[in-house]
Amino acid sequence: MQTYSNIDWAVWQPVEKATLLFVIKNDQVLLIHKKRGLGAGKVNGPGGRLDPGEDSRQCAIREVEEEVGVTPFAPRWCGELKFQFTDGHAIHGLVYRAGDCHGTPQETDEAIPFWCPLDQIPYGQMWMDDRIWFPLLLADRFFSSRYLFADDVMLGCELFPQEAPPASPPF
Repeated sequence: MQTYSNIDWAVWQPVEKATLLFVIKNDQVLLIHKKRGLGAGKVNGPGGRLDPGEDSRQCAIREVEEEVGVTPFAPRWCGELKFQFTDGHAIHGLVYRAGDCHGTPQETDEAIPFWCPLDQIPYGQMWMDDRIWFPLLLADRFFSSRYLFADDVMLGCELFPQEAPPASPPF
């Protein structure tokens, strides 16, 4: 069985690259109830896989527009997530944050959006790793982290808070 300690993160390669974007304004964060795909049934932020030819910022904006029908203003890269799953799947995710958006969130085939007060984050309905890095997102602190999951159970993790992000996102 794969364990966190036997993953060589120096040579680790993701199967897919993805983004998450959280709009945080007026002491609330825009979250979604995910309706399908990886994480269906969980609360998360809008996000998804990188399309060919787009960078991570473009992906983050596009995914928010597709999933909840709003356009985030000036998203900033604020975190990095590396997920290894025991079934072999691996995701390199970049987390973005925006201070506002244009439009009113709408339900889609992908998600049911809702504004959540920052003091009522529903960690019990989210992925297990969220309770580790989400406080840094809310505090506007850059972070890098990596995780091992068996289905939706976290088997190991490391979190690396940083004073400032690297010069540019890795993708």
